[in-house]
Amino acid sequence: MEEGSSKPSNSLWDKIRNLKHITMEGYKRKPISHWILLALSIVAMLVAFPASSLLTRVYYSNGGASKWIISWVAVAGWPLTALILFPSYFFLDSSPTPLTFKLLVSYIVLGFLSAADNLMYAYAYAYLPASTAALLASSSLVFSALCGYFIVHNKLNASMVNAIVIITAAMAMIALDSDSDRYDYVTDQQYTMGFIWDILGSALHGLIFALSELVFVKLMGRRSFHVVLEQQVMVSFFAFVFTTIGVILNNDFEGMASEARSFKGGKSSYILVLVWGAITFQLGVLGGTAVLYLASTVMAGVLNAIRVPITAIAAVILLHDPMSGFKILSLLITFWGFTSYIYGNSSASSEDSPS
Repeated sequence: MEEGSSKPSNSLWDKIRNLKHITMEGYKRKPISHWILLALSIVAMLVAFPASSLLTRVYYSNGGASKWIISWVAVAGWPLTALILFPSYFFLDSSPTPLTFKLLVSYIVLGFLSAADNLMYAYAYAYLPASTAALLASSSLVFSALCGYFIVHNKLNASMVNAIVIITAAMAMIALDSDSDRYDYVTDQQYTMGFIWDILGSALHGLIFALSELVFVKLMGRRSFHVVLEQQVMVSFFAFVFTTIGVILNNDFEGMASEARSFKGGKSSYILVLVWGAITFQLGVLGGTAVLYLASTVMAGVLNAIRVPITAIAAVILLHDPMSGFKILSLLITFWGFTSYIYGNSSASSEDSPS
């Protein structure tokens, strides 16, 4: 910068104004079909993911007991993503990514980790109210930031570190208030294990996110809509394979018949909960993938922040989850932490972009 030039302003207003200018210039060039698809993707994220979480809790509340079955349901809908992927090759005039040995191994590893992650969350939802489980799962942002920093060498600024501290404090508040929302049939030990499994699942989720980004950078060298879908299909497929093996070894497929007979509402309700659980989870995944491609990582972060209170509030209204003052405060603090992280992420992106 020349000596005579004025010092640039780093105020929040200037950053927002610059981001708004850049965003509006890019948005003016988008066709109407882009906005329709983006709107549908946003709805999918904000409706499907909370619905999937609530259905998991409904499964356990109405007589379901298998953690493996819920893990299997989370990935059983992977063909839905494949049905979107294959036509995209024709409509986008693209070709499949060559499947190298390293890429195949990465898919298998990520699939195994995803299967383990789903199993951890299944244990969490078996013992925790949906609102509590959703709040604890928001800690995945903390682990995503830390794993991204150490594995992919993503930047961490003051706002992101602040978000990590804030969300960690919110999780501690939930732990201190554990007696207020524990179900009568859940023991103290089970509640504690549900809490631990939820945090461990969030940590593994953050690791998976960072490793997925590493695969894009190191092995694929590009990120387009069909490439993101390819990874999602392959990872979900191998997660489905690993989870199916676990279900078979645990004899849970045989137990589904007896579970369905004793399920509150009968066999038809049992089947509906599992089928819609699989559909809603995959719709949420598809929505998240589309938002990443059509908008930005920041937009996906905003929507992730919004779906946490949506899930918590829906659980209170529909499932009559207990909502103590500590949990409400934790929800507000978590949302504040998300906002701080999103701002830090957008600031880092604006610094990296050419002026």
